Amino acid sequence: MSRTLLLLSLCITVDAQTPELVQLADWWAVHFGVENELVHAVIEAESAWNPNAVSAAGAAGLMQLMPATAATFGVSNRFDVAENIRGGVAYLAWLRDECDGDLRLIIASYNAGFARVRRLGLKFQSVAVHSYVERVAFLYRRNRWISLLRLSQPSQQEHR
Repeated sequence: MSRTLLLLSLCITVDAQTPELVQLADWWAVHFGVENELVHAVIEAESAWNPNAVSAAGAAGLMQLMPATAATFGVSNRFDVAENIRGGVAYLAWLRDECDGDLRLIIASYNAGFARVRRLGLKFQSVAVHSYVERVAFLYRRNRWISLLRLSQPSQQEHR
């Protein structure tokens, strides 16, 4: 893929992303004090904003919650978008606290499980987990960049 096509593809919004899902994700992000750009990045990487996504490993919903994680964070229906996002963002908030805010460990733990990552820390050797961390970190940085661009745009009211 050419560099130009790659850059263009990064700015395209995922089809399944709806304003309602974004608003719900943003609400829970604020509620749990997690950056909405990170929540969006995880949802995009995990399910491409598909609330019916199911992985081969058994993770389900927008934030691809495993049954045990869903139960831990009070999610009874992993396909209910509000429950799924609430549980996933609560899990990210918990991981943020457990990983002392280290984004690499937070993302790796979200993907591979906190206990596995805690044992090895940044020495975790899974190629799949490293690729996942790189992807989510990239999406997070892209989302932050887009947020900053939006903040720098003058509002419609300033033009009146």
